[in-house]
Amino acid sequence: MIRLTGVDKRYGARDAVKGLSLHVPAGELFGFLGPNGAGKTTTIKMIAGLLKPTAGDIFLAGHNLQSEPVKAKAALGFIPDRPFLYEKLSATEFLRFVAGIYGFDGNGLEGRIDELLELVELIHVRSELIESFSHGMKQRLVMAAAFVHQPRVLVVDEPMVGLDPKGARLIKRVFREYCDQGNTVFVSTHTLEVAQALCDRIGIIVNGSLVACGTMDELQSRAETQQHDLEQIFLKLTGGEGFKEVQDSSD
Repeated sequence: MIRLTGVDKRYGARDAVKGLSLHVPAGELFGFLGPNGAGKTTTIKMIAGLLKPTAGDIFLAGHNLQSEPVKAKAALGFIPDRPFLYEKLSATEFLRFVAGIYGFDGNGLEGRIDELLELVELIHVRSELIESFSHGMKQRLVMAAAFVHQPRVLVVDEPMVGLDPKGARLIKRVFREYCDQGNTVFVSTHTLEVAQALCDRIGIIVNGSLVACGTMDELQSRAETQQHDLEQIFLKLTGGEGFKEVQDSSD
C-alpha cells in the first residue's frame, strides 16, 4: 500500500534520507521511529507529497506519487503533528470544507460527516465553533477530516501528543479498526510505548538510513538482546544518545 524504492533527499551536500526502501502492505499499522534529525519528518513529508525526493520513487495504493500525484494523494489521509484548523468554522462546516477539497460533496456527505463525528466522539459539539474546542477535541476533529474522503492510506505524525488517556485509547481503537478493514496506517512517533503497543511492525531510521525493520520479535533478534522491550531494543540499535533524544522529545 505504501512503497518507497531507493528514496534519497539531499539538502546541498547533506543527505537527510539515504537509499530508503520500504514496503508497508494493506492492513498493517506501521511505526516509524528514530532519534531527532534521523530523517523521520523528511520521510513523512515526502510520503505526503510535501517534499519531492532527490531520487527514488514513492507509491501510494499503487500510484506513483511523482507521475500520478492526483491519484496518489486521493488515496492518502495525512495528520501532521501541528495541524491547521479554521477555528471560526463549526466541526460540521470544517468537515464539509475538507470534503469539498477532495471533490466529495454529493449525496451522502452529511451522513458521512455524522458518522465521522460519532466515531471521534464529537457529534454532541457538531455545531460549535472549533475555537471553543480543547486540544484533544481538535486532534480528534483533524483525524475525522483525514478520513472524510475514505483514503486507503493514513500517514500520522505524532498522534498522541497532548491527548488524555481516553483520547489516546480512542485513537488507538480507530487506527486498529481502520487497518482491520484492509487499509494502512503509517505512524511516526517518539513515544516508544505507543509504538510497541500499537504497531504490527516497526522501522527504525538513524542518520537517514533504515537500520532495522520488523516485528518486535524480529527487532529483538536484530538487536541481539533478550529484552522484549522496545526501549531496550531501540537503545541497542541506535546507541544511548539516540535513545536520550527520543526520551527528551517525549517529555
